Amino acid sequence: MKRFFLTLTLFVSMVGALRAQADNKAIGIRFGGGFGYGGEISYQQPLNKDHRLEVDLGLNSWGFGLNGVYQWVWNLSDLADGFNWYAGVGAGIGSYNFDYNTNRNAGHVAGLGILGQIGIEYKFEIPITLSLDYRPGIYVLNGFNPSVDGICLAARYRF
Repeated sequence: MKRFFLTLTLFVSMVGALRAQADNKAIGIRFGGGFGYGGEISYQQPLNKDHRLEVDLGLNSWGFGLNGVYQWVWNLSDLADGFNWYAGVGAGIGSYNFDYNTNRNAGHVAGLGILGQIGIEYKFEIPITLSLDYRPGIYVLNGFNPSVDGICLAARYRF
């Protein structure tokens, strides 16, 4: 396990030398995911040229989920201008009145979790970005669904 984290750290450090383009704020919708709320309101805040914070809020009739992910962004302009890939870690909280095992209402459950994220995005010349990512999570607390993951498609407006 130590060897894996050392290799991952070395890889991220070497790739971090590439120039990324995380220099625009963005707001939009992220579709898909593990909780079944269909979509999330998504906001990205750049921290510098190659780091940003993504915050996503998912709502439905059963409850809500709020996730925050710190992301590293790398330029993939060798594919085509406008492509980036990103990876990140974060946390999430949620509150629901739904039992995912029986597909019906249940008592109030809350969750607190640790998330990972990896994805690819394309920035169009107009201020729109499309991205595809995978974000697994492990949630604990009060009988909440212990692991959640999903592939999501996001469309965001850059400003």
